[in-house]
Amino acid sequence: MVIPDGDLRAEPGSFRDPANRVFHAGSDVLRALDAGAAADWHALAGTDFFPALMAEGKVCGTELVDPAGPLPSDGGEWAAVLRHERIPFVSHPYEWSFAMLRDAALLHLEILRTALAGGFTTKDGSAYNLQWRGVDPVFIDVGSFAPARDGEPWAGYRQFCQTLLYPLLLQAHLGLDFQPFLRARVDGVEPEQMRRIFGGARRLLPGVPTHVHLHGAMQRRNAAASTSDVRAQLRAAGYSRELALATVRGLAKLVGRLDHRPGASHWSDYQRTCGYTGQDRVAKERFVADAVTAAAEPDLVLDLGANDGRYARLAARHARYVVAVEQDPAVVDELYRGLRADRERRILPLVMDLADPSPGGGWRGVERAGFAARAARADVVLALALVHHLAIGRNVPLPEVVDCLTSWCAPGGRLVVEFVHPEDPMARRLLANKPDGLFPDYRPEEFERLLTGRCRLVQRLELPSGTRTLYQVMVGG
Repeated sequence: MVIPDGDLRAEPGSFRDPANRVFHAGSDVLRALDAGAAADWHALAGTDFFPALMAEGKVCGTELVDPAGPLPSDGGEWAAVLRHERIPFVSHPYEWSFAMLRDAALLHLEILRTALAGGFTTKDGSAYNLQWRGVDPVFIDVGSFAPARDGEPWAGYRQFCQTLLYPLLLQAHLGLDFQPFLRARVDGVEPEQMRRIFGGARRLLPGVPTHVHLHGAMQRRNAAASTSDVRAQLRAAGYSRELALATVRGLAKLVGRLDHRPGASHWSDYQRTCGYTGQDRVAKERFVADAVTAAAEPDLVLDLGANDGRYARLAARHARYVVAVEQDPAVVDELYRGLRADRERRILPLVMDLADPSPGGGWRGVERAGFAARAARADVVLALALVHHLAIGRNVPLPEVVDCLTSWCAPGGRLVVEFVHPEDPMARRLLANKPDGLFPDYRPEEFERLLTGRCRLVQRLELPSGTRTLYQVMVGG
């Protein structure tokens, strides 16, 4: 393969392991390996288990390539280059629902168990090593595989606990949404913090004695010991690969039993309470379908405020990939479980408050890209029954709402947006909790003026109920 001049970009989130580094070259995702990592790759590629994991879709597609050009070396030399399949849309663990995080953790453990049986291990245990093809988790950190050595513990155990197990324990045992914990710290939840949360009778809950209190005690005891000292102690105590496999099987059993099914919320019953008539619903579905098909099989559709995924499913009939964003974690979890039951690989459900979307995080704020940076290339953006929640519910000025929605469209992309009039029952419910006169510009004619001042109007439809208007506009291009 030939890398176009000036088209090579280092992945900001790939720097923690100096043995390999990820780059982007056009639409290609490349991983450069130093001599040691290259030797590990050739050994890995020659195993039976690794090609099988790729064939099953559990590890991202990977092949050895000749880049036909040098890659930035940062002072070292690269010995080999791999090309990975491109994931349709990159997401972060704090954007996943409970069942998504649990399924990602189970896949991580399955891959580790398979690798150990084949003489390999994984150097990392981070939730960020996984991504999604629709509702199918996929392991992406091929550079994490390394030959296993007897007497050495799993190096990724702490990361696994902090970014996967601990968040699951918090929600399964205490009913606390884990997303704020993971969003706050890129390295996840610290054992010491968990120890304080799970004190008293809580310390006896499943998984807590071993993976919170014992883990924390061992870390405190070995705080001054070097990694080599700890490994020597484990070898002397008879720690073996068989014990490592038993530990992984125990973790998988624990994670598989964790669950959280919250009660019904207002948003989980939205289709019954939203106030649409049957005629409204039919007209709205036809309008959305026409807009998506007019985009000629779009690569990416964003459904913002997706709720139960009704329109995401409709869009997926005509698009290659749909990202369905919804604020309520319980609603996203139910959507994910339903999509998983249907084996739907074209819809990725995500938890996110659009008035406070995921920012950039980690080192220098770019190690984990913010949602705006990842989403600003959509061919179609659906913003259905969303504007009034942002403008009235969250006090976002109407011009800001329009600017934000259009910014997520690629040049020439289409925005399908619904304006809920002030006299609509849903808008009136929001306005009832606000001081009189706070939103003088929240009017259909002002919204239309703002929208058509920035975009080219393609189609406009007033729903039969008379209190909601749909717009399809072309953005830029």
